[in-house]
Amino acid sequence: MDTMNRVKAEWELLNDGEILVVGNSLLQPVLSAGRQAMLKVPLNKEEQRGFRLLACWDGSAAVNVFRYDAHALLMERAIGERSLKHMVFSGREEEANRIICAVVKRLHANVCPILADLVPLPVWFRSLESAAGREGGFFVRGVAVAKELLAAPRDPVALHGDIHYGNILDGGPRGWLVIDPKGLAGERGFDFANIFCNPDLTVAGSPERLPKQAPLIAEWARIEVQRLLRWIIAWAALMASWMLEDGIDPVLPITVGEIAEKELDQTFIPPDASIR
Repeated sequence: MDTMNRVKAEWELLNDGEILVVGNSLLQPVLSAGRQAMLKVPLNKEEQRGFRLLACWDGSAAVNVFRYDAHALLMERAIGERSLKHMVFSGREEEANRIICAVVKRLHANVCPILADLVPLPVWFRSLESAAGREGGFFVRGVAVAKELLAAPRDPVALHGDIHYGNILDGGPRGWLVIDPKGLAGERGFDFANIFCNPDLTVAGSPERLPKQAPLIAEWARIEVQRLLRWIIAWAALMASWMLEDGIDPVLPITVGEIAEKELDQTFIPPDASIR
């Protein structure tokens, strides 16, 4: 809280709403020279890496960054009334997922000169190996899939790293805008996997959901559906490993990962199938 108050004084910001604790950050709507903005103060260093990437995107499919330093970020406040999460809950998931794919495509098209500052995906996945050694089962299968993907990456880009319905906001006339990138670097297909672990267990854990949506997202994202399914398995295993570390029941990502495994088994075509 001291950091937030200091930054507001130094940057001459006026309160325009209550302070919120969201994830690992403090957020507050503020006014900057009469302009509506959002002030973000991270509670861990991971968020700071995302500041640099968000600034590098320069408002292309992302909120504009007005100012940032090692301690805080002042960004555009997206105040449109539409919500991708509401679309999903109201039966318009395909519309929401198509929007996500279009936004992520624009993000990945941005040329960012700060790739050296971003965390490579193999580093991001280190927690999964530890979990596989402790837990076995799905985690062992997940780490095997992850190693295969990471050994031969395709189309490397600057990755958002946490794409889901709550991290893409309605920017009004500016369209849909992302917030809160993690600041990763690796294969672009990774950024589509977290869609399937959201927005909650009821939706994500439905046996019918993934088999229906995966082919659509693969088409819109221009990714082979089998490769997308592998990224879903790898991501679900990694997410589950983090949840275990935090003492949280990882039922959601494990459920999604196991559904993706079954779907991969059904869609996989052996290399010599054409000659049988």
